[in-house]
Amino acid sequence: MSTTSSTLTSVLSALGGSNGIDVTSAVNAILSADRAPEVAWQAQQAALASQTSAINTLENYSSTLSDQLFALQDSAGVLGTVAATSSNSGIVTASAVSGTPASNHLIVVNNLASTGSWYSAAETSSSTALPAGSFNITSGGTTTAITIGSGVNTLDQLAASINSQSLGVTANVITDANGARLSLVAQSAGSAADFSISGATGLTFTQASPGTNASLTVDGVPISSASNTVSGAIAGVTLNLQSASVGTEVQVSLAPDTNSIANAVNNFVLAYNQLIQGVNAQFSYNPSSKTAAPLQSDSTVQALQSALLDSTNYNNGSSTLNTLASLGIQTNKDGTLTLNTTTLNNAVQSNATAVASFFQGTLNNGFAASLNATLTTYTDPSQGAFTIDLKSISSENQDLTNQINTLELYVTSQQSILTAKYNAADIAIQQLPQKIKQLQALLDPNSSNNN
Repeated sequence: MSTTSSTLTSVLSALGGSNGIDVTSAVNAILSADRAPEVAWQAQQAALASQTSAINTLENYSSTLSDQLFALQDSAGVLGTVAATSSNSGIVTASAVSGTPASNHLIVVNNLASTGSWYSAAETSSSTALPAGSFNITSGGTTTAITIGSGVNTLDQLAASINSQSLGVTANVITDANGARLSLVAQSAGSAADFSISGATGLTFTQASPGTNASLTVDGVPISSASNTVSGAIAGVTLNLQSASVGTEVQVSLAPDTNSIANAVNNFVLAYNQLIQGVNAQFSYNPSSKTAAPLQSDSTVQALQSALLDSTNYNNGSSTLNTLASLGIQTNKDGTLTLNTTTLNNAVQSNATAVASFFQGTLNNGFAASLNATLTTYTDPSQGAFTIDLKSISSENQDLTNQINTLELYVTSQQSILTAKYNAADIAIQQLPQKIKQLQALLDPNSSNNN
């Protein structure tokens, strides 16, 4: 073979020989280079997603803290709760509304309120036919005649008829081993709701119990109540009469509910710690992975950290119980809080009004409202700092998405163009062997002899 022929063969080998071009690999290699900016853009989007998640977490923590502050901020809420304790809960128990003054009261229960009731003599069954007759029910000053017969012939029918007339009594059929009886019970306890039965023919009735008022004394003052739940005798207090015990005095004591108050304050401390720890975590750096927290350089988070730490120095200006520390809430080096329940309970017991005043102030301007106002500047759904941050991140993320989409449109267009060009080149290369043979035939001086 001549030198010229060898050269042509080498060119063919360099171009892929008869195998042609791997069009897909060639085009993908070029497009991969074109897509290089997307890697940086997608990394930016991942960072923005981490920032969004971190802000949402801090916003949720802030909302939880606000909820606990609102509980302390409410003048009719937990800080005014009153525990009512009884020296003998078998005779009387009690409850008190928020804000009821601390006091002690002596209760004597002479008798409980009772509900008037009557019952008839036994019949064989509730469906046994009754003899014709009638009787009168007198309730609330009104007498109503009840007729047995003309479709009202059994105890079941009689009970249904009475219940349909709104007479202030409830009728039921009670069945036992002795048979079935009609039971009539006043719908309320007390003497005013009592009723009587008279003029009975066909049936006989027995009074089970009369309707009577409860009789008790409160601090020596005689009280009559139609119900065993006595409200109003002591302002803000409800007495629940359990049993009569003539001559036995029961002491009911009203005092701030230290358990409920301590629980509410502890809930505030837990929510505050959750938020401050979440904020502190945004300033961390991992030297091993050389990565910082998502919001390490975020000015909003830096400002929130300062605001939270400043809030622990709040002083309402009063002479006592004017700081968190005076209530047993200590600030730790990392900004978290620790509650000493004993100190708080002592403060509540000694001056519950001052404790409430610290959190609530006057006209709702105490510690709780102050810190809540600060949190609102971050969590407000329209102008809050978190909201503005999230909007900015969303806008930046959308810009990156638009850039990626624009580049992808370009890449798609280039893919079509490059694929067409490389396919054409591939066809040309695959045709080279035949063309080279033709050239070899023309250039080889011995080609004619070979033929």
